[in-house]
Parts: sequence; C-alpha cells; structure tokens
Amino acid sequence: MPPALQGPYTALDVTLDDGVAVILLANPPVNALSTEMMNELSWVLDRISETPEVRAVVLSGQGKTFCAGADLKNRAATIKGPGDLPQHSRRTRECFHAIRECAKPVIAAINGPALGAGLAIVASCDILIAATTATVGLPEINVGLLGGGRHGMRLFSHSRLRRMMLTGLRVDGNELYRLGIVEAAVPPETLMDEAMTLARELASKSPLASVLAKQTLNAIEEMSLRDGYRYEQDMTAAIAKTDDAQEARRAFLEKRPPVFKGR
Repeated sequence: MPPALQGPYTALDVTLDDGVAVILLANPPVNALSTEMMNELSWVLDRISETPEVRAVVLSGQGKTFCAGADLKNRAATIKGPGDLPQHSRRTRECFHAIRECAKPVIAAINGPALGAGLAIVASCDILIAATTATVGLPEINVGLLGGGRHGMRLFSHSRLRRMMLTGLRVDGNELYRLGIVEAAVPPETLMDEAMTLARELASKSPLASVLAKQTLNAIEEMSLRDGYRYEQDMTAAIAKTDDAQEARRAFLEKRPPVFKGR
C-alpha cells in the first residue's frame, strides 16, 4: 500500500491490488454513512487522484449491505446546535462530489441495499455492477426526510425516479440491469470478481487518457451538444500530444500490447 493511502481508517477498508484500489464501506451493521465514513472516503479518493500507483477504484460494501443510507442513529449527536446542519449537509455533498471528481475511474460493486445516501454514492460512480440480490431505493419518505433524488435522476427515468421517491420503492439487481442502469447483474459470490476484471481492464489503459476522458465526461455532461463536442475535441487534441498516445498508435500498428508511461 502506498504511504499516501495508509490509514488508519475507522469506517473504511482500503487495499491495493495490481493497480486497483478496493474501498469497502465498513460501518456495521449496515454501513450507514457516518461523519467518519464521509471524511475518510473524501480523503482517500482525493489521495487516490494523485497516487500514480492507482489506476482504477472498486467501491463496495463490507458484509451484505452496500450502504443503507444516512446514519440516523447518530444524527442527534452530529446536529446539536447552530451551524451543525449546514456543516453536515456540506460534508455530505462533498463526499459524493469526491467520488465523481476522483481522477481515476470508480466502479460501484453494489453488493446489497444501496438506499438514500447509498444511492447517491452509486450514482456518483462511473460504472455500475450489481449483485442480483442488491437493491437500490429512496426510502426517506418513510422517515420524514428527503435526499438523493437529484442523484437518482442521473440513473432513472422521470416516472420511475418519482415513484421511488414518493413510495420508497426498491429496485433489485435484475431490474437495474433490465433498465440499463448497471453493466451486469451477477450472483453475489461473483460480484467482486466481475468488478475486479473490469477494473483491471480500466487500469490497463493510458493513465493520462483515462484521467482526461473522465474529466471530459464530467465537464460535458450538462453542456449543449455544440459546446460539449467542442470541449471534447480540444481534449482529444491534448491527449494526442502525449507520449502515451504515440505509444498506443505504435502498438496498434505493431500489433502488440502498449506499454504506457503516464506521460
């Protein structure tokens, strides 16, 4: 493990496997999104962005739950006086942004319930794979709260998202795959193998191209077609000037695997 990623962690389990950082949410019994988890997740993802040994990330939950949502049991201890709620809200927002803005691609391996804040975590990742037993939902209406709807809009259609938010409906792994929201719905015992296979494929690409591709996708997501494609063309020109791009072209012509140097 690179020194930059060494803990100690109280609400995460972090390992490095052949260029892939594996982050498990670890706040038993249901991996509720606690203050410690938010702080640690934001911290380690920012570190990963500037750690060249890491090429891709797999994010999953320890045990049988991905993340059951906000840590309601400790809400009273977190929000005790003036300013505490805005601080908590800001910390929560930045945790999700840290996933989306991580320079390295992040795969969500949804191993179990991903509810409320757990759905927002999933929606902030780049590529999604689910266990058939996983469920995704917005149950806040049942506890007098809201949350995750805007993130859910990045995944679900208008009608389905509103049904989920207004009724607490949960969507299982097979339905997520039918809707085209996840890349695969697999038996829970093979989920991490599937995620690691995909992560290693991501890690095999040029690190510079990968970083610029994700940065571009984030930037153009809400641009017009004209502005978004112009931005993408500019980034294409920037990538084409790198040594890695030249190596990719040479390797293609020479019919061999490329050897990327990250420059």
